[in-house]
Amino acid sequence: MPRMVLGLVRASHPEPAAAVTTVAALLAWGVGHRPGGILAVAATVLASQLAIGWVNDRLDADRDTAVGRTDKPLVTGAVGRRTVGLAGVIAAAVTPLPALTLNPVAALAATVALLSALAYDWPLKSTPVSVLPYAVSFATLPAFVVLALPGVPTPPAWLPLAGGLLGAGAHFANVLPDLDDDRRTGVRGLPHRLGAGRSRTAAGVLLLAATVVLVVGPPGPPSWAGLAAVVAAAVVLPVGWRAARSTGGRAARPVAAFRAVMLVAVIDVALLVASGRVV
Repeated sequence: MPRMVLGLVRASHPEPAAAVTTVAALLAWGVGHRPGGILAVAATVLASQLAIGWVNDRLDADRDTAVGRTDKPLVTGAVGRRTVGLAGVIAAAVTPLPALTLNPVAALAATVALLSALAYDWPLKSTPVSVLPYAVSFATLPAFVVLALPGVPTPPAWLPLAGGLLGAGAHFANVLPDLDDDRRTGVRGLPHRLGAGRSRTAAGVLLLAATVVLVVGPPGPPSWAGLAAVVAAAVVLPVGWRAARSTGGRAARPVAAFRAVMLVAVIDVALLVASGRVV
């Protein structure tokens, strides 16, 4: 049983799940949610992240086995495919429930974000529009956090725009370390069609654009902190790419790339919280 539980945790993509949940909770605090609202937002996002991770590993089990991904618990037999698939279904069903304690509109937004992300797992992962689910889900995430406030305020247009740019950039960054393995197993998403160089450029441009939108989007002139955030993002990204390329372990390479992306996301959320200009 402990081995199965550990396998389930590892199959959930725990680091991305924890990072995205933390970012959502910080944003909820920044836009003015009370503790109960922050908890409901965090629970909703965590459930959706668990569902996405488990469904992804279940659907990719054959491909991961073919390329020898011994870092994957479904490949090593630490947990069964049926168990992971069932866990993914349960987590998906649970996702809108915490949001319903806030309001139905927020629950609908959370459901849209989840369904979009699951559409990436299948069938859009190997298509030219593989970036679309990332853009839609990340755009919907901050909108969900704002919609979950009492009174259901309308999110400012620049907020989901920045989220969509961040999500699109995250897609290119996430795929970069696994391009070769993906090609061997027939995955042909947009980054694979563009190639490593163009995908790296796309990731950098999109992520920097997200930061710029967050700096210039809110009312009033850009702050010095905002301009510093743009510079910080410009430094973090190439350092993260270099770390991902030089990391020896296969399992660590995508994690290094994802850390760079999430560090930019944390910079962006910190900028929003500090400015107090979200809604």
